[in-house]
Amino acid sequence: MALRFALVLALAAAPGAAAALDCSDPGSLPQQQMNACAWADYEAADAVLNRLWPDALAEARRMGAGDRLLAAQRAWIPFRDAACEAEAAVWGEGTMAPFIRATCLTGQTERRIADLRYFTDIGR
Repeated sequence: MALRFALVLALAAAPGAAAALDCSDPGSLPQQQMNACAWADYEAADAVLNRLWPDALAEARRMGAGDRLLAAQRAWIPFRDAACEAEAAVWGEGTMAPFIRATCLTGQTERRIADLRYFTDIGR
């Protein structure tokens, strides 16, 4: 949590925060701005996951699997964080590490969204 807070502070303090950036071609941007665009992508994926979660949990509960899904979600969060820290660690304290971390978080979150859609889709 402290690492995420530090990353958010660093990106917020960066000149030209992601909201003001044109992230349509992040490869053309300086690294710090690429990092901000990657973090914005993660935040967007996380928002989708957070909107999907209540419906997925409700459907899982309806099917008698709510406690198991909740336990899985609680286990997934530290897994996601540890996996992405491992990927970013390859870059040490380099300027690429935040980009790798954010890109990993986005990928992990998108995969989790697909997993949770199982519950919302089966309930239809």
